[in-house]
Amino acid sequence: MMDLYNYSCFECSKLITKTYSTSFSLGIRTFHKDLRNPIYAIYGFVRYADEIVDTFHEYDKVEMIRQFGLDTYQAIERGVSINPVLQSFQLVVNQYQIDKQLIQAFLHSMEMDLQKVAYTDELFKEYIYGSAEVVGLMCLKVFCHGQEGLYATLLPSARRLGSAFQKINFLRDIQADYEERGRVYFPDVDFLRFSEADKKLIEEDIRIDFDEGLAGIRKLPRKSRAGVYVAYLYYLELFYKIKSKSAGTLAAERIRVSDKRKIWLLGQALFKEKIIGL
Repeated sequence: MMDLYNYSCFECSKLITKTYSTSFSLGIRTFHKDLRNPIYAIYGFVRYADEIVDTFHEYDKVEMIRQFGLDTYQAIERGVSINPVLQSFQLVVNQYQIDKQLIQAFLHSMEMDLQKVAYTDELFKEYIYGSAEVVGLMCLKVFCHGQEGLYATLLPSARRLGSAFQKINFLRDIQADYEERGRVYFPDVDFLRFSEADKKLIEEDIRIDFDEGLAGIRKLPRKSRAGVYVAYLYYLELFYKIKSKSAGTLAAERIRVSDKRKIWLLGQALFKEKIIGL
């Protein structure tokens, strides 16, 4: 009967992923079938932690994220949880030997979001690592499954790719983060005086991250390569759209990629991976 329970838990994580992210869901569909449930489980875990921080304004979010962390570690230690999101996540953590330090860093970044932090360069790097880079490393553990040498080789590129994705999210959401949550993640950037010079410096930083991230994608195992490349192309498209807009436009509206364009990018990724191996 545990098989049925575990199946239902992975289905919950899959539903969460499809509900919250059409782009991520498209990418997962291109993974080998053996990888899909583990990646759904990781996304479901990080999505719900982020939801506590960003949405539950009428509740004690500090206590809720603390309890979520305690429940997570308990699920991993026990090897079971009555919370379907944590059940599927702990199965993946234990099967793929995901380092608990990655989980701790992620939860720490979620806690940082509950504070009014003026981000210095050091704190910005700390937040990026915990909120995005470690999520990529959790996924990399699944992609490399037991190939620790390959994991170590690809670790720097995976971090840079996660960093690029997160910085693009920050640029896309700069208005909402400031107006709804009182946050400006980029060090020394004043939202009310967000300038073209600020924007260009951030974009150059992202471009470097993208270049190093792509080098790692090309070395991924075949089962995962196309799926990660889909995410890369989607964020690259979003990056180009952001670059084409003024700093003032970014501060006034949220830039997005249409679902139709996402499907076209999916086809491009599959074609390039199959015909020329990226």
